[in-house]
Amino acid sequence: MYDKSKELFERAQKSIPGGVNSPVRAFKSVGGTPLFMQKAKGAYMYDADGNRYIDYIASWGPMILGHAHEQIVKAIQEKALDSTSFGAPTELEIEMAELILSMVPNVDMIRMVSSGTEACMSAVRLARGYTGRNKIIKFEGHYHGHADSFLVKAGSGVATFNIQTVPGVTAGVANDTLTAAYNDLDAVKKLATEHKGEIAAIIVEPVAGNMGCILPQAGFHEGLRKLCDEEGIVFIFDEVMTGFRLAPGGAQERLGIKADLVTYGKVIGGGMPVGAFGGKKEIMQHIAPLGNVYQAGTLSGNPIAMIAGFTLLTELKSNPAIYKELEEKTIYLRDGLNEVLKAWGQPYIINQLGSMISVHFSDHAVVDFATAASANNELFKKYFHAMLKRGVYLPPSAFESWFLNNALTYEDLDQTIAATKESLQEL
Repeated sequence: MYDKSKELFERAQKSIPGGVNSPVRAFKSVGGTPLFMQKAKGAYMYDADGNRYIDYIASWGPMILGHAHEQIVKAIQEKALDSTSFGAPTELEIEMAELILSMVPNVDMIRMVSSGTEACMSAVRLARGYTGRNKIIKFEGHYHGHADSFLVKAGSGVATFNIQTVPGVTAGVANDTLTAAYNDLDAVKKLATEHKGEIAAIIVEPVAGNMGCILPQAGFHEGLRKLCDEEGIVFIFDEVMTGFRLAPGGAQERLGIKADLVTYGKVIGGGMPVGAFGGKKEIMQHIAPLGNVYQAGTLSGNPIAMIAGFTLLTELKSNPAIYKELEEKTIYLRDGLNEVLKAWGQPYIINQLGSMISVHFSDHAVVDFATAASANNELFKKYFHAMLKRGVYLPPSAFESWFLNNALTYEDLDQTIAATKESLQEL
C-alpha cells in the first residue's frame, strides 16, 4: 500500500537528515513510514503510491480554500512569466500591505518576510529594540518557529520529539526566555514582578495550535493586555496559524483583543513560503531603514509569494461567508466525532474554535501543555494509523491542531466520522 513511499524514504535518508526537511514529517511520533505526496486537489491529497486521503492538515493551515485553487494557480503562473524574483520593490508589495491593513484591526504598518519563524524572530527583536529590554515571556508548548529563544519549552515538533533541551541554544538566550503555563495569568504576573523592568515582550499563540488546538480561558488575554499596558511590555500575537483563518482579522478580531505586534504566515502566502510582522506605527517605525532595528531579506516580498497570498486574501475578503461555512463544517465534524467517541466509552476531549480542532484521548480538560502531554498519546498513534488506513490524513502528532479547508464536503466529513467509528474498534 505504501511501497513507493517506503522506497522514497529509504532513498531520502541517504541525503537528507532523517529523510525529511521538517521533523514532524518523519512520523517518528506516530511510527511507520512517512507518506510522500505527489499531488493534491481540493480537499484531497494523493501519495506516491496513488492512495487518496481526505486532508485535515491543509499544509498546516494555508490551504484554507483547498489545494490547487484555480485562481491562485492561475495567478502564480501568470506572475512567474514576469520573473520569479527581482530583489527590488514592486507595486504588488504595496497592494499586499494595503490589503492586509484593510482586513486586520490595529495594524498600521507591516513588513513582509519569508517564513513564520522569521516573522516571530523579527517581532521579538523589534520589541527588544523598542523597549531597550532583553527578556521575553513565552508559554510552554507554544511554538513560534525555530529561532533560538523560541525553543525553550516549545511545542510542535519540539514537543513531538520530547526535546526538552535543544543543543545549540546558549545559556544566555535561554536565561532571557521566561516561560509560563498557557492560561495561567497568575504565573505571568509573578514573572513580571520578579523581572520588573526587564521584560521586552510577551509572545503568545492566541489560540494554541502547536500542542493540539487549545483555547484561551476567559479573561486570560485580557489580563495579559492589561499587564503589558501597566509594565510597558510589548504584547505580541503570533497569528501564523490563526491569522486570516479564524476571521478576516484573525484572532484579534475573533477574540476582541488588540496586540501591539502581530506575526503572520501560512494563509497569507496561499501555500508559498511567506511571513509578515506588523503592528502599531509607533513601534514599527523603529525597523530599518526608518529606525536602527535591523531586519532584511533577499526574498522578502517575493512576487510569486505575494501574488499567491494577494489572490487568496482577496477571495477571503470578498467572500466573508467562507468563515461561516468553515466553522459550520468544523462544528458538524466535532459533533459527529463527539457522538462516536461518546458511544465508544473511553475518555476523550475535543477542543475546537473556528476551523481548528483536535482530539485528545484524555480524562481531563486540555488547557495547557501539561494537560496535553498527559493525555494518552499512545492511543493517538493507533488512531492516526487506523484513520490513515481508511484514507483520512490527520496531523502525524498529538501535539498539532487539525486544519479544515473549505473544499471539504459534508460527504467527506461523514466519511471521516464513519472512519473514526471503525477505527475506534481497533484501538
